[in-house]
Amino acid sequence: MKRIVLLRHGQSQWNLENRFTGWTDVELTDKGMEEARIAGRLMKKAGIAPDYYFTSYLRRAIHTLQIAAQEMERDWVPVVKDWHLNERHYGALQGLNKAETAKKYGEEQVHIWRRSFDVLPPLLTPDDPRYPGNDPRYAALSADELPLSESLQDTIGRVRCCWEEFIVPSLRSADTVLVAAHGNSLRGLAMMLQHLTATEIVDVEIPTGRPWVFEVDDRMNLLRQYYL
Repeated sequence: MKRIVLLRHGQSQWNLENRFTGWTDVELTDKGMEEARIAGRLMKKAGIAPDYYFTSYLRRAIHTLQIAAQEMERDWVPVVKDWHLNERHYGALQGLNKAETAKKYGEEQVHIWRRSFDVLPPLLTPDDPRYPGNDPRYAALSADELPLSESLQDTIGRVRCCWEEFIVPSLRSADTVLVAAHGNSLRGLAMMLQHLTATEIVDVEIPTGRPWVFEVDDRMNLLRQYYL
């Protein structure tokens, strides 16, 4: 039996301010750091001892992982950082307050952008300061890989790359891995593990800072899943 633990990062500053965050690199709040500490304690108490860690290029996920790993006294475990685990890119909505955006565009339209499987939010332009091509951490990516906006479907498509290239191969030699990432990228992993449909995955809500454990066999067939 193998275990894959999904951990959504703790509350970030823009979560608190009710802003679309996406690839914007914002810090955890004090509450978010405490959520990460509690997650680490829960995993340690449950006897979960990851052999590998995976996280995104965004500090709210990286710091959540670091804090939780310290609490587990397993901060020496190897870490793979992969941009494919980044949050969904919300395009031109990034940085906007969600309530104010709903007033401007209508609640129904904002709901469609947020909850549809294959609908893109408004696109950035490459000359926008928020364009990820301006960020040195993405300097190795091609223009085709740099999003101007993403649907949930797009996000899950790139998460699959990390799943197939790094996470699954690591489980050939490891018993437990921990993925500290974001609501939408973790939805992608949950969709693959549970074989959910496009309709089912859009309704999945993943709480911040609460470890979600998937027990699988050697062929990645799901045996059991539960929250700590």
